[in-house]
Amino acid sequence: MSLNPVSIDRESAAGAVLLTGIPGSGKSTVAAALAGRLRMSAHIEVDALQQMIVSGGQWPSPAENAEADRQIFLRARNACLLADSFARASFVPVLDDVVVSRAHLDFYRTTLAAVPLHIVILAPGPAVAWQRNQAREKVLTTDWSPLDELMRSELGQQGAWIDNAAQTVEETVEAIRSVSGLASIP
Repeated sequence: MSLNPVSIDRESAAGAVLLTGIPGSGKSTVAAALAGRLRMSAHIEVDALQQMIVSGGQWPSPAENAEADRQIFLRARNACLLADSFARASFVPVLDDVVVSRAHLDFYRTTLAAVPLHIVILAPGPAVAWQRNQAREKVLTTDWSPLDELMRSELGQQGAWIDNAAQTVEETVEAIRSVSGLASIP
């Protein structure tokens, strides 16, 4: 079998979507559904990049932890590198990550600059997010509801905010497609 060099890159994708919100807001479920509705797309679950660290990985926690904070930006950088590669190959990257600070959001904006970045913040409220966390297979024992207030103060005027507390996954996907301009992409 002979492998000939091929051109991997094509016309860049129309954009990328960064889907964020506190744990339990529906990011991963909605990101996978959104990616599934687009003709050419890739779902980049940023937590999966954190899981690639075999030794020395430190997950974010409510306690101050400089190393965990550094790794938040490391995984964001790797997510952007991956998203850029997919976007250059005509795939719309749909990233999901917990982004609650302006510095973290600005890092995404400057690092993933190859295509327009559409920021969508799922905001069902802390009570709904906590209820969802308790009902899912991977139950979280940490109450992340304080992140809702931080996210609203840090990112209040950023991106498109969607209150998906009473929406189905499909309704949320349609709302994202509408606010991001991806509605025209089959």
